[in-house]
Amino acid sequence: MKKLSLIIAIFISTSIFSQNISLESYKFGEGLQFNADRGHSIRLTGYAQPMIDLKNYTDVEENSSTSRYRIRRLRLRIDGKSKNQKFGYRFQADLSGTSETGEDTGDYLLDAYVSYAVTDRISILFGQRATYTDNRELFMNSNSLQLVERSRLTSAFSSIREFGLFVTGRLRAGRGSYLRPYFVLTNGDGINVFDKDHGGLKIGGRLDYLPFGLFTNLGQFRQIDVMREQAPKLVLGVHFSHNSGISSRRGRASGALIYLDENDQESLPDYTKYGIDFLFKYKGFSALGEYIKSTAVVPEDITQRIRSSNGTISSDFNGELAGNGDLNDMLNYVKGKMMLGQAYNFQMGYLFKSGFSVDTRYTHLKADENSFLNNATFYNRPNYYTIGVGKLLAKNYGAKIQASITYVDGSLGLNHDNDINTPAVFTDEILFRLITTISF
Repeated sequence: MKKLSLIIAIFISTSIFSQNISLESYKFGEGLQFNADRGHSIRLTGYAQPMIDLKNYTDVEENSSTSRYRIRRLRLRIDGKSKNQKFGYRFQADLSGTSETGEDTGDYLLDAYVSYAVTDRISILFGQRATYTDNRELFMNSNSLQLVERSRLTSAFSSIREFGLFVTGRLRAGRGSYLRPYFVLTNGDGINVFDKDHGGLKIGGRLDYLPFGLFTNLGQFRQIDVMREQAPKLVLGVHFSHNSGISSRRGRASGALIYLDENDQESLPDYTKYGIDFLFKYKGFSALGEYIKSTAVVPEDITQRIRSSNGTISSDFNGELAGNGDLNDMLNYVKGKMMLGQAYNFQMGYLFKSGFSVDTRYTHLKADENSFLNNATFYNRPNYYTIGVGKLLAKNYGAKIQASITYVDGSLGLNHDNDINTPAVFTDEILFRLITTISF
């Protein structure tokens, strides 16, 4: 029903606009450009990504294999601008209902915001969109990824999309260099929060420095060096965010984790995240590096938790009653439900003039002593190695095919990094992925 409603909404909106606009241009992979009688413009773009996942993993007892065939993404996006280019808007939906990190969320609405260009260098955006306080990989459009999927760093720590106020800038810094500052003030609860907003606000920002000038054709926001930069291009960035009162593992799902004080009032932990990253491109070669760290402060007045399974209230934290037992039991429990720790990701690749690419990536996760990253079922493995190949079938990411193999080292889980005497979770994985992208 949600998909049907979304399709109907898109149809109605485009039908209304079509009464007064005409097709200006169309280029494969770059969408349809419409211009209105009074100078307003609309751009319609979209792409589909059929995908195959084949996984083989081993443990102490057996070898197992699984497979999955699906439409990874099915995106449709509408961008509009006023005649003077001051006002703009974006609407983007994904009919697959899958998040950027591969989770089946059922969230079809991705972007919905309006923008205003205060000057040629400063813009204000209001609504829901990808936040600027995540790692650099999430700056990249999904159809421009260097490898089949985003890194494990992204799935572990990113909040992805949020609702709020976003300010962007582009400033000359001398000798051809640029500074790009970003400011973010959001609800901190992730995507599509239509019910109660838990906790306080999230504040953060990012500062990017481009010492060699701007990338060609928005190459800063795309992984593969399709434009084959004729001069070295580099962006260095730092980012920071503080979420005052978080109700999920990393600020992605509002109300997933709720804690109460003795007066039955919400008492939620604060979540802080910061990191550094870079992107380099030159004549088909590209390299991306990221580091991220997260911490939390847990209120000591928490005495109860709401069970996510049935909504009942419990004062039991690991077998102890908060307030009547050990305070550390409560603190460790709350932190153990959050994504706390650090990670780094490094990847590089080369795009030949023929459109063939070779890429590689290494990702490392390091959990805090108390963190959901220690969960053996989902994470509990520190090292991820990926190699991939791809073929661009058209310029500007209009069509491509990619394949990758990822090896997940399960010889020592994150819980056992410093204790070789503790039985490890032996679960090595070999993951093969194949994806095709077709854009209009």
